[in-house]
Amino acid sequence: MDWVLQGKVCVVTGGAGFIGSHLVERLLALGNQVIVLDNFSTGSIANLRSCINKAGFELIKGSVEDYPLVQKLVARADVVFHLAAAVGVKLVATQLVKTLEVNVRGTETVFQAAAMRGCRVVYTSSSEVYGKGSKVPFKEDDDVVLGPSTRPRWAYGASKMLGEFFAMAYHRELGLPVVCARLFNTIGLRQSGRYGMVVPRFILSALRNQPLTIYGDGLQTRCFCSVHDVIDALIGLAMHPAAAGEVFNVGSNEEITIRDLAKLIIELTGSSSRVEFVPFESAYGAGMDDMLRRVPDTSKIRAVLGWMPRVTLHDALMEIIEHTRIEGLDSRQSEVDESPTT
Repeated sequence: MDWVLQGKVCVVTGGAGFIGSHLVERLLALGNQVIVLDNFSTGSIANLRSCINKAGFELIKGSVEDYPLVQKLVARADVVFHLAAAVGVKLVATQLVKTLEVNVRGTETVFQAAAMRGCRVVYTSSSEVYGKGSKVPFKEDDDVVLGPSTRPRWAYGASKMLGEFFAMAYHRELGLPVVCARLFNTIGLRQSGRYGMVVPRFILSALRNQPLTIYGDGLQTRCFCSVHDVIDALIGLAMHPAAAGEVFNVGSNEEITIRDLAKLIIELTGSSSRVEFVPFESAYGAGMDDMLRRVPDTSKIRAVLGWMPRVTLHDALMEIIEHTRIEGLDSRQSEVDESPTT
């Protein structure tokens, strides 16, 4: 396949994060040189421990808002994977200005540098761009319905959508070979519950036989996709000639309510935990809405790449559960109490 990455120089912004670190490992395994740029605001050098001493790996501490640094690194690149972003509803609620600065200014900086180099770019967007859309499953060319600017919940989705507009503008006007991957809920090893991710939070609570707290009625649904499948999609989109200038949903079609997710995790862990329900507003106050359903239509990426998720939700959860048991719980307990949202 002519879109397989091998022997390339890859820059990964946000490469010390949950998804980024898995991507870095895979790129190195394929025989690429990988340069990671991360400011470690939400990522961790521990996520990259398997990469530190490998040939072709380079780690730079810095911000995507630092244009001279970004330009210097991207000038060496064949492909740029732009994953750096402010992530998590908790972070958006408490650091809205920083969220907008990083997600908008940082993304523009990456595209400017990539345009000078003329290299390929994969921009990781988010299902949040669909906002309050009620047409499910979400399709890439659907109209989107964002909430009002007075509600901070929608700032993240708006910032990621602006990144997509930047991507399409650079492609049309300057010929930049950029592709946008709209990631839906991704789960896997190294994901932290600290920033509002529900799966690691539920698993940690269940393994300690503590209550699993659901915010809202728990009838909201999500489709959780294994990070292994997501990395397959990102690498495939990076080099496929038909992907440039396009937007692709990347996610699972295995829909589950948060209530049923909690029940499933309790069952898989053999936990004695109970489920508690707390009003959503009590976590963040007024202005933080939640989406009832978030389901992707993945027919477009399936048609172009032949991609579809291979890892079931059951298997993805079991991998995290077993790893968490082996890793130990005490060092990660703070993630449970700090992570109240889905």
